[in-house]
Amino acid sequence: MLYTTKKGRVSSGEAIGILLLDTAVPFIPGDVANATTYGYPVRFQKVEGFSVARALDKDPGVYDALKSAADSLVAQGVRAVTGDCGFMAVHQRRLSEELRVPVFLSSLIQIPFILAMIGEGAKVGVVTADSTRLDDALLQEIGTADPGRVAVAGLQDCPSFYPFAIEETGTLDAEAVEAEVVAAAEELVARETSVRAMLLECSLLPPYAASVQEAVGLPVFDYVTMIDYVFSAVVRRRFSGFM
Repeated sequence: MLYTTKKGRVSSGEAIGILLLDTAVPFIPGDVANATTYGYPVRFQKVEGFSVARALDKDPGVYDALKSAADSLVAQGVRAVTGDCGFMAVHQRRLSEELRVPVFLSSLIQIPFILAMIGEGAKVGVVTADSTRLDDALLQEIGTADPGRVAVAGLQDCPSFYPFAIEETGTLDAEAVEAEVVAAAEELVARETSVRAMLLECSLLPPYAASVQEAVGLPVFDYVTMIDYVFSAVVRRRFSGFM
């Protein structure tokens, strides 16, 4: 078999490229920014100057840095590009038009898919880092035709999550954060009885997905479900077995 490469590529075998915020928090297993989360190699690229604050503010001024980082990932051979903040959704449309590989920046782009699964009249419950910033305009930007079918719970007032995730204190009490995430999900489901599936928006939340599911008894989607799904499409495996 004959193999070829392009000048400037320094490694191979990383099909998924992940754009990271310019942040400093503990990335525990299950976090989007922890390589052991995945059963396959991934390539990370920090977007210089793209802070948590700028992500939550949906700052259009970060786009050039985002595009440059995405171009770097593509140059290194990734087959698809994702992100690590649901609020990157504001850049989804433009980057997908300008990049030559599939782009799936935000966990939120799963919402139309989930809504199609659960039927008319049902809602998807979203646990987000900050519910005050997750508005109808952002949901519509990623293809949610009826934002009224999305019920949202925010973690912005949680005393363990907020300092770790937003203020970037550098310390994470995983058990305390897990309790806050589970409580937010339980309260949301109790308040919105038509919720039939959950989505964890923030890239820091997948470590707690199993506990959320155990608490509410519903399908739970997050960044990792999305990344695994796209990986399975861009790296197809041959089947083996017997009849």
